[in-house]
Amino acid sequence: MTALRLIHGAAALTAAAALTAAAALATTLWTGVEGRGTALAFGVLIAVGELTRWNGPEARQTAPLGTAGSLAYALLGADAGHPARHGAAQIVTVVLAASLLGGVPHIWRGRTPTLDHLARRVLTVGFAAVCFQPLYARGTFAHWDGPAYALLLVALVALTALCDAVLAAALAHARARWPFGPLLREELRGLLGIGSAICATGAVMALAVAVVGLWALPVFCLPLLLTQLSVRRYAAVRATYRQTIASLARATEIAGYTPAGHARRVATLSLAVGRDLGLTGAELTVLEYAALMHDIGQLSLVDPVRAGATAVLPRREQRRIALLGGAVVRQTGVSPAVAVVVERQADPYREQPLAARIVRAVNAYEEKAREAGPEGPLRALEELRLATGGDYAPEVVEALARVLSRDCLLLPVAG
Repeated sequence: MTALRLIHGAAALTAAAALTAAAALATTLWTGVEGRGTALAFGVLIAVGELTRWNGPEARQTAPLGTAGSLAYALLGADAGHPARHGAAQIVTVVLAASLLGGVPHIWRGRTPTLDHLARRVLTVGFAAVCFQPLYARGTFAHWDGPAYALLLVALVALTALCDAVLAAALAHARARWPFGPLLREELRGLLGIGSAICATGAVMALAVAVVGLWALPVFCLPLLLTQLSVRRYAAVRATYRQTIASLARATEIAGYTPAGHARRVATLSLAVGRDLGLTGAELTVLEYAALMHDIGQLSLVDPVRAGATAVLPRREQRRIALLGGAVVRQTGVSPAVAVVVERQADPYREQPLAARIVRAVNAYEEKAREAGPEGPLRALEELRLATGGDYAPEVVEALARVLSRDCLLLPVAG
């Protein structure tokens, strides 16, 4: 029932965006396009922004230039001193048409990130336009001086960014069924990065076009394009770094100490459990790296443990392997927090950081489920639940059960 409610929630947001777009298109076709040159210029800008959209896995804002251009058009009151007479309906129509046009190559290559991107764009731009354009058309801001008007645009941009963050968190909550609160906090933290640059560029574009005209668009686009390029390069470096860690983690598999794919499976499941428990951002990065490298200490063993199942070893041996693994991790230049998680896997769970509790429980589950045959997942989870008194954190085991049931990897088990 919960899953159905979440799916219906995502469908409701998408339907709201579709109705908004349909109403805007019908109104624009009925009334015609005002300021066609301005509409064309902003449409080209938004389309170019979509063409340069970044589809990387770590991209929080996939099309910063298109987003900034959309905000600027929604908050545009004048063009070179002459009043701009476009309304909210025309703004939504132009933004939607340009976004679709710029997204054609991505759709053709199969890299489109579903309808959520367009739904957020339509709803956030519509929100900004409805808040600003009717009041501007009535002359409410006619006597506002420069600083007051600029502060007004900044306030509207901030509200629009907050609206977009709520929509993004709601859609991610509906699609992936992760907790809404941590998702919203992560989206809000993301506004401090490239999100702030997008908001500032959108506000400055609207102010500049009002004074000097459309020639301001290419001038103020360049800094955002350079920022986007820098963020993409940083993400490429991080992706290479993660691949290096994943390759190092495979050393135990290549040497025959652990089964093929064990580290990757533990990392994937640990991330899901971490998200269920509310971890975000840097915490998830530490958790992923530690999960990938949690068995690296086994390389110190003369005789490999059967199937790499360290959970069945005596506590002293587990502790030794964990400490050796942490020492190896520290030599790689990874964050010391990752080494701490690896080192403390064998500690009593009440003394462990949350990431170490997660890696320990997920690793034990993966080992037990692999060895127990067709009924392995159910039996492994029950064994973990029976051991929550001393070996595994109860909240982590229950989060693991929720993740497995939610992803249809396990039949629901009564708690």
